[in-house]
Amino acid sequence: MPPVSAAPPAARQLHVENVTLTFGGLNALTDVSLIVPEGEIVSIIGPNGAGKTSLLNCISGFYHPTRGRITFGEHDLSRSAPNVVTGFGIARAFQNLELFRGLSVVENLLLARHTHLRYGLLDSLFFYGRASRQEAENRAYVERIVDFMELEAYRAHPVGTLSYGIQKRVEVARALTLAPRLLLLDEPMAGMNVEEKEDMVRFILDIQREQGITVVLIEHDLGVVMDISDRVYVLDFGQRIAGGTPAEVSADPRVIEAYTGVAQPGVAQPAAAPQGRAPAVGT
Repeated sequence: MPPVSAAPPAARQLHVENVTLTFGGLNALTDVSLIVPEGEIVSIIGPNGAGKTSLLNCISGFYHPTRGRITFGEHDLSRSAPNVVTGFGIARAFQNLELFRGLSVVENLLLARHTHLRYGLLDSLFFYGRASRQEAENRAYVERIVDFMELEAYRAHPVGTLSYGIQKRVEVARALTLAPRLLLLDEPMAGMNVEEKEDMVRFILDIQREQGITVVLIEHDLGVVMDISDRVYVLDFGQRIAGGTPAEVSADPRVIEAYTGVAQPGVAQPAAAPQGRAPAVGT
């Protein structure tokens, strides 16, 4: 698969600025800010219910922040619909697989790639000229992704007949068909065995290093997170409590307390929650 085109790093930075997300008076996110520099693997971690998936939903356009701003380069994502966000060069692989189980691997990827078709109704009716060329180009692009994700042996198999680990790989491949500059991965290794996790780690590193794609990763396997991330942000009860390099975050007493529930020396205990505050919605 050919690398994405080069661009100044600042043009592709993701900025989350003081984002608050409220459902019926309850805060899922409260004043969350973070920066994802172009070309890095940035992980977002935290206990269950910390608000990680809610934040990913805000970035990808499924939720709109109650307050705050999200930008990707010159694009404001704060009120953008998911299809518009995709057009800005952001793709997402979901925790719950978004695949057509009765269709083959290649058919699933071709369906995802349809957003890149640019021919009109007349071209599609007679299927010549631009329509024919674009279909051929899209199929060639999909085949390169099949090779990149090592799915050649499964290309014609219905997705529903494949192992869960291979289906997760197809889900990542589906996101890659959109030619993203920023890839959002929501627990891509959940439910995998050790060998499948090792394969997925290798693919994520190849996506970043060989393709130049920025990666935002939500993952519960902290060993994986600390091994492959350039920086890590930690959420707890919808608030960012830490951020930095893996070494800095793993030594932060606030993070240790959030995961163990054991109060750490020097960590100020929060005051009583203000009215309307509740544990964050979602993961």
